[in-house]
Amino acid sequence: VLLRSGALISVLMLAACSSGTSPTGPTPQATVPATAAPTATTSPAPSTSRIAFGVRSAAGSDLFSVLPDGTDMRQLTTGSGNHLCASYSADAIQVAYCSDASGNWEIWTIQADGTGPKQLTDLKGRALFPDASHDGTKVAFGGVQGTDRHNEIYVVDASTGDGLVALTSCAGLASGCYNDYPAWSPNDEQIVYIHAEDAVSGVWVNEQVWIMNADGSNQHPLTTDSLAKDQVPNWSPDGKSIVYSSGALTSEGIWVMKSDGSSQQQLSGCLPGQDSPCAAGDDFGPVWSPDGTRIAFLRSFQDIGTNDRPIYVMNADGSDQHRVTLNVILAAVPSWR
Repeated sequence: VLLRSGALISVLMLAACSSGTSPTGPTPQATVPATAAPTATTSPAPSTSRIAFGVRSAAGSDLFSVLPDGTDMRQLTTGSGNHLCASYSADAIQVAYCSDASGNWEIWTIQADGTGPKQLTDLKGRALFPDASHDGTKVAFGGVQGTDRHNEIYVVDASTGDGLVALTSCAGLASGCYNDYPAWSPNDEQIVYIHAEDAVSGVWVNEQVWIMNADGSNQHPLTTDSLAKDQVPNWSPDGKSIVYSSGALTSEGIWVMKSDGSSQQQLSGCLPGQDSPCAAGDDFGPVWSPDGTRIAFLRSFQDIGTNDRPIYVMNADGSDQHRVTLNVILAAVPSWR
């Protein structure tokens, strides 16, 4: 198993929906102390301007949604298993997510009001981090098919789960690689994702933001600096910018760049070279608001001794950073549509 930190993280919901690993290994069991499940209702249907995210509790993991001001928390999933990796459809009618309810981690869908959960994929390996195309026809995700050890980007039909196509391939690379965290451009012509290779002593040393055409062609990096990139890149609604996380495992920050990789600028987090872990928290998992004026993200305080990973929101220029989820919580990467 190849991981950024060089150690096996023993919690899949941290490896798959938290910071600092490439989910390339067998499904581990949860060992980190859990927080209490947040209080939430399950109806009526949420509005389109909501933030959806997974929450870990002593009972497992479920999806919730909340208004951008932190009010009106609603629970979307119930039942056995873990439910994480929330991703709204472009029309906000449906949420795609990852779940191990059927045994393996697969992609599921559910209506935005929490009704009608349905398993979409059957990789018999692992499927995580879905993202629906804006025309509603396809879902892209990262995963491992069957016994293949490489994590690749796949697409399937958004309604049936049929037509599985691998857009990336690590075959032939002596050191192996992984491709994960796909996100469609607003016009559905490109996909941004994280690509890593060049493993040294079991540790990925070259995690970068890459981009490709929707058919998998023209794969190339947008970032090339020495800082590792992790969860998750995301397009601005106008398609002109990409937000992403960058930095050491315990000291990540949120960055933004133009969609061609130019004008890279840090918005949050500690500066490179400052003490690690970052005393201000570890920032990752950014997503744009539907109008492009704000960015939601995770800020983890776990590495500085507090078992708390809340949702934060800031303006698109990095100003007005403030906490949205008020109680102590272990949130996973958000979606805002």
